[in-house]
Amino acid sequence: LMEWTANIENLKKNPVYDYNLSVKAKKILQKNNLKVNSLTCDFFMQKPLFKKKNKDYCIKVLKKVITNSQSFGIKYFIIPLVDNSSIKNLIQENVLIYEMLKISKLLKKKSMILFEIDFPPKKVLKFIKKFNIKFGINYDTGNSASLNYNFDEEKNYFKFVKNIHIKDREKNG
Repeated sequence: LMEWTANIENLKKNPVYDYNLSVKAKKILQKNNLKVNSLTCDFFMQKPLFKKKNKDYCIKVLKKVITNSQSFGIKYFIIPLVDNSSIKNLIQENVLIYEMLKISKLLKKKSMILFEIDFPPKKVLKFIKKFNIKFGINYDTGNSASLNYNFDEEKNYFKFVKNIHIKDREKNG
C-alpha cells in the first residue's frame, strides 16, 4: 500500500493526471500486487484554489486527477490546507467549501476528499461539519507537533480522520 503525491512539477508525467499513463500504472500496480489508497494533491498547496489567479487551474487539475485516478483504486484525495494553502479568512474558507462540494460529485461511492488542515482543533471540528459524508480529515502528526496542538483536544475530531501521515517535526519548525 502506498500514497502518491501530485506536484505541479512534472504533473503532466504523473499517472493521476494523464489517462494513458494511468492505464499503464494500473497494470504495473496489479503485476506487483501494490495498491495506491491515497493521493496528496500538493499542486493545491502550490497553487491554492481560493487565490483568484489559481482557481480555474486548480479546479481543472483536481477534476482531472479525481477522474483519472479513481479507476485504479485511489480512495482518498488529500487536499493540503497548510503552509502556502493555509486558509486565512472566511472568504477563502467559503470559496473552498463551495468548490469542494461541487467537485465531490465526481467521487465514486467509496472515495473521499480529506483535508490536511492547520486550524486549531476546535476550529477543525467546526470546519469539517460544514461538509457531507464525502469529506474527512487527513491527520498529520508533524503538522500538529509543529503547531504545538494538544492531542487530547485533537481527539475530538478523530471520528472524521480517515488517513494519517506519521512524521516528526519540531515545534514551530
